[in-house]
Amino acid sequence: MSRRVAVIGGGYTGAAQAIALKRAGAHPILIERAGQPGRGVAYATRYDDHLLNVRAGSMSAFADAPSHFAEWFVRHGGDAAGFAPRKLYGRYIAEQLAEAGVEIVRGEAVAIAPGGADVTLADGRVIQADAAVLAVGNLPPATPGGLSAALRASPLYVSDPWAVDVAAGLGPDDAVMLIGTGLTAIDMALILDSAGFEGSTLALSRRGLAPRAHVEPGPVTPVNDPPAPPKGSALLREVRETAEALGWRAAVDRLRPVTQRLWREGSDADRERFLRHLRPWWDVHRHRIAPSVAARIAGMEKAGRLRFAGGRILGADLAGDRAEVRWQPRGSVSVETIKVARIVNCTGPLADIRKAGDPLLDALLGAGRIRPDTLRLGIDVDGEGRVLHADGSADAQLRAVGPLTKGALWEIVAVPDIRVQVQAMAERVA
Repeated sequence: MSRRVAVIGGGYTGAAQAIALKRAGAHPILIERAGQPGRGVAYATRYDDHLLNVRAGSMSAFADAPSHFAEWFVRHGGDAAGFAPRKLYGRYIAEQLAEAGVEIVRGEAVAIAPGGADVTLADGRVIQADAAVLAVGNLPPATPGGLSAALRASPLYVSDPWAVDVAAGLGPDDAVMLIGTGLTAIDMALILDSAGFEGSTLALSRRGLAPRAHVEPGPVTPVNDPPAPPKGSALLREVRETAEALGWRAAVDRLRPVTQRLWREGSDADRERFLRHLRPWWDVHRHRIAPSVAARIAGMEKAGRLRFAGGRILGADLAGDRAEVRWQPRGSVSVETIKVARIVNCTGPLADIRKAGDPLLDALLGAGRIRPDTLRLGIDVDGEGRVLHADGSADAQLRAVGPLTKGALWEIVAVPDIRVQVQAMAERVA
């Protein structure tokens, strides 16, 4: 009899894990509390201009069939070297789920049996399982500091940018503030532009760094596994030298095959230094946007409708039918004030599981069955993805995959990395 494996979370990570388990001979049960299984937040978008940040040739759902999505995309009128619409990729994953015949259960997981793997849902149902895999994906964003309680409770503040139409009701004389300048901010800027918003948008983060662009055209290059480069300051020096000789894209791409290895081999102090000093720069150079998206963003900036700025919010409160925000530009002692019709939280996923407010994670934390990793990037796991208890012992029946394991692997938010992880997990668990 096939092992029953409960996969908790029906976004890309959970869907990919369930498919891999099915292919490995297990009986996966994919538990999804809301939304369309296989799509998650990223691929459930309804906007055609929300494109993948990776070329189609690198987006196969299967590590052992790297051209699978590219071939599918070409059959649907796409270019294997192009950037597919994210909603189309969601359709692709949903098709793979259906073809695999994965059992899908709708409901919210709120508990896992102590010492076992049976999953209890919010409505009281119990899903019997021999093993369970946490695949909840990215957590909702944290609330930015400096916003008054009254503002946070008002319709002027959008805590979840994917829960509402951020452009609804805005006029040509209105101003919008995006708190964050990363990929979520890019998505929101595109939504505002597509909706015909003619007002101004300020995207604010501590450093004001925005994602860089891929080049067009660009070949689909295979990922090799070169010898590990040097570490610490020697590695940084090598990256800078490569960037000068070959360009920054080549310098970053050369690290991709060994990034997880470098992360694992580094000390906690090494990783903390990276997060404190280099993470913002790594994020904008590593997680790039499609050339066509970059061109639109540049056009909005040139027209004066979009501005990226570095700084910090000193305070924000209601001022009539507007929000008044006081902020200090980076490197300045002056304080600027702006009145906006909408503030959108684009800070990106929360990392600290203790602050997520997720019923299942709270229950597991309270029982000591999981613990945060030392850097508070997700759940602490061992080398095989088994969650670690509060006392450091590994759990025989509960594992985690995807962004929740960022503390152990760092590079585990993109499809090319996740598909390798879930295939290895399936081979262990099935």
